[in-house]
Amino acid sequence: MKKLLLAGLATAAALTLAACGNNNASDTGSTNGEANNELLVSTFGLSEDIVKSDIIAPFEHEFGANVTLDTGNAADRFNMFVNNPNQNIDVMELSQNFATQGYTDGLFYPITEAEVPNLADLTDAAREVFENGGGVPYAVNSIGIIYNREAVGREITSWDDLWADDLRNAVAIPNITITGGPLFMHVAALHANSTIGEDKGAGAFEALEALRPNIFATYTGSSELANLFAGGEIKVAVISEFAVGMAQDAAPGLTYFVPESGTFANFNTVNIPKGAANKELALKFINYRLSEASQASKAQSLGEGPTNKNVTLTPEQAGNLTYGAIAERSHPVDFRMVNENLADWINQWNRIMSN
Repeated sequence: MKKLLLAGLATAAALTLAACGNNNASDTGSTNGEANNELLVSTFGLSEDIVKSDIIAPFEHEFGANVTLDTGNAADRFNMFVNNPNQNIDVMELSQNFATQGYTDGLFYPITEAEVPNLADLTDAAREVFENGGGVPYAVNSIGIIYNREAVGREITSWDDLWADDLRNAVAIPNITITGGPLFMHVAALHANSTIGEDKGAGAFEALEALRPNIFATYTGSSELANLFAGGEIKVAVISEFAVGMAQDAAPGLTYFVPESGTFANFNTVNIPKGAANKELALKFINYRLSEASQASKAQSLGEGPTNKNVTLTPEQAGNLTYGAIAERSHPVDFRMVNENLADWINQWNRIMSN
């Protein structure tokens, strides 16, 4: 029986932006506007020890700052902020879709290059995201294909191979409610020879319906995908680069690649809420996050694709990151368009996956 995880429970979160967050930080901001060295940073709850040692500690040392982290997944943190903006958060690190929604709703301070000089060193793709109101990109990731060559019995070389008849009930794709879902929608649009921004996803859903017999599962987390491979339940998956290591650890021998035709990218961004208690220190933090030294360091320790164009990585250091040749064939996504259509997309997705 196919394990198809529908987006029903996540629909409310996507539509109403109402959810509980994970706030482990104390109120450290100044309430009277006076300058201080305290900074409350809301960020992802991943690799926290490395974040503290490789990002936070050097920043604190250089600027005499005292940084408190508020960690959790992007959806929970953003929804909690929307429901209660008065949390004295100075910096919010979010995936591109939530940052775009925040700027659309006027929740974040508009940052300029005069305030953050290292913006001048953004890659062209990262600058496009910034200029289009998607936040300040500090990391980039993209999707590719991972598969068990022995189980498939041949090489997979393109996105179109996912639709092959010999992969019935053997493929996993990211759910529409996680970042990889909208990225894969763009892949499906390419398969249908349609332009997703013009037809609002109509062609992509036609391609998704055609793919439906091959889909064994949709997934919402890296560990879930790793378990599907470990149990031999799937042969192929669409995967974000940061999850490749976990999948290969769970099922040694898996092959990962990004098709030569290209892929689609998500940028993680850093933003300053309007009314932040320590805006000046927050601007310094963002500038530091974009610095060549910090970007090169985190690319290796955290596996985050750099957005500073001056960062140079060896092939071994770059690994599967969205860097170099992969970055050159990665296309940014218009998450403003995605957010405007997401409610309808979730409904269409559920109808297809429930059949």
